[in-house]
Amino acid sequence: MGLVTWIVFGALAGWVASMIAGTNQRQGCFLNIVVGVVGAFIGGLIMELLTGSDFSFGFNLRSFGVAVVGAVLLLAITGMNRKR
Repeated sequence: MGLVTWIVFGALAGWVASMIAGTNQRQGCFLNIVVGVVGAFIGGLIMELLTGSDFSFGFNLRSFGVAVVGAVLLLAITGMNRKR
């Protein structure tokens, strides 16, 4: 995927993850992009560990689900650190 596609994909995944995690009011568009892209990376690593095969991202529903799950995990981890 190209850079613009990663930005759009990250923004969508980060936005959905922030609504699931309940942090939508505290995040802006830029943070949604960062959370979505980093979450996609985390989700891809988890998928590779669980399945044992290479997981390639494309602009499809499966990749979007993996990115959202990774972003929710990222928001949960950072939320736990903030509460301490």
